Amino acid sequence: MSGTEPGEPTAARRPPVRDPRWPEAVEIFDTTLRDGVQFEGISVTVEDKLRIVEQLDRLGVHWIEGGYPGANPKDAEFFRRAANELSLTTSTLVAFGSTRRPRGKVDDDPTLRTLVEAGTSTACIVGKSWDYHVTEALRTTLDEAVAMVGDSVRFLKAEGLRVFFDAEHFFDGYKRNPEFSLRVLEAAAIAGVDALVLCDTNGGSLPHEVEPIVADVVGHFPEVTVGMHTQNDTGCATANALAGVVAGATHVQGTINGYGERTGNCDLTQLVPNLTLKMGIATLPADRIAALTSVSHHVAELVNMPLLNQAPYVGTSAFAHKAGLHTSAIVRSPDSYEHIDPEAVGNSTRFLVSDLSGRATVELKADQLGIELDPSQLGEVVAQLKELEHRGYHFEVADGSLELLMREATGWRQPFFELESFRVIVDHQAGGAVDTEATVKVRVNGDRIIATGEGNGPVNALDAALRAAIEPRFPDLAELHLVDFKVRVLDTGAGTGAVTRVLLDSTDGERTWSTIGVSENIIEASWQALLDSLVFGLMHPRE
Repeated sequence: MSGTEPGEPTAARRPPVRDPRWPEAVEIFDTTLRDGVQFEGISVTVEDKLRIVEQLDRLGVHWIEGGYPGANPKDAEFFRRAANELSLTTSTLVAFGSTRRPRGKVDDDPTLRTLVEAGTSTACIVGKSWDYHVTEALRTTLDEAVAMVGDSVRFLKAEGLRVFFDAEHFFDGYKRNPEFSLRVLEAAAIAGVDALVLCDTNGGSLPHEVEPIVADVVGHFPEVTVGMHTQNDTGCATANALAGVVAGATHVQGTINGYGERTGNCDLTQLVPNLTLKMGIATLPADRIAALTSVSHHVAELVNMPLLNQAPYVGTSAFAHKAGLHTSAIVRSPDSYEHIDPEAVGNSTRFLVSDLSGRATVELKADQLGIELDPSQLGEVVAQLKELEHRGYHFEVADGSLELLMREATGWRQPFFELESFRVIVDHQAGGAVDTEATVKVRVNGDRIIATGEGNGPVNALDAALRAAIEPRFPDLAELHLVDFKVRVLDTGAGTGAVTRVLLDSTDGERTWSTIGVSENIIEASWQALLDSLVFGLMHPRE
């Protein structure tokens, strides 16, 4: 006997019980727009930054660090536009900067002056707390480094700002010279700082090191908010932040999807549910945590970085089940193979279907999609799946094509348009220029339509031609666009005559789906995936 009555949630689904030694609440500080955009491959416009702020405000984070207003014209424009164009309901915008220069004066320091003029109520400044960096990088004395921090905090407080202090390289500094690192924090505390943020700037610390160090700092400064800023160089950024909270930190800085310098920062999409859903510590407003998955995916699209499917909590595979043992158990007891209710973070359970799937798994997937299959239709789908996957299809990664296949087994046929033919012409000119043109002939409600499109390749040209033919009848297509295009050669031994598999990821801005095509002809395979993509999008218009 397990000790759990029928119908009673198991430990995985019971409300968490907070250890009384832990903080009751932790404030969330997002630095996606500053630290996050330093991730290799990310480049954002001012418009992107404004849209990301709107998503973070919808999520309900407490603080949004917008960057240094004087770093470049883009960041300066962002702060100017933010003051007029953003209407934040839950979040506060923060300007980032640094302490005064060595042997300089706060009154004429350009960085501090820029922070005062940024138009925000809050500033976050960074300063050295590792003696090695003070003597080798700043080339100044330890006493001067302490004075730089105290003077800068005091100046900004006198200007009426709320001030957070990021103690750079704090954990490395504490391990080497704790007396100096604590002196730096003391200077900020005496000057009236609102939060002391301990930074694992090199990302080399581990949880068993972090917890006692944070506990010591909390003991030294019981009246000041202590925060965490952790990098992921050991893969422990989120774990280190949690260790800091267990030790008494009540402020955590991180980024959406863990973006950040080198290997990234503490991932807020993991930190928030771990703190609130697992540890019972309040973070975001209770009614906002369910927006975590949609915000994660929206920000990923804005920064043009496809989200890892296996991302905890928010990834498309986070609650996906393939093994027959798992799927059958979940039907009876969802918490048997899911550590939380996926809806708590705005995600959902998915059943993966492949050539290994039996009738039960296929039936579960159909029920999830709202498709009723009688026994003969169910058998037809199972047989068809096994045959198609033998030919190279891979439906567990093509949810859009799988749904269309299941619906067609019921006798459904897509009602939007009927293809008569298509043709693609590639013109390679002597100078090296390549022109691609596609022509499609379709029928819509009995009307025969011929349209031509040009593109930078056959798939792009076919997409343009098909849209030119049917978009006037189906304006929702304007919201639908391609996110990713993958081609894989399945039987490489056949050389240029090999079978190819094409996977398309598409989105309408609210949801993302994948479609598949397989053929010896890469254009035909691409057309199959493109056709499924557009039909799926028309079937599921945006709300």
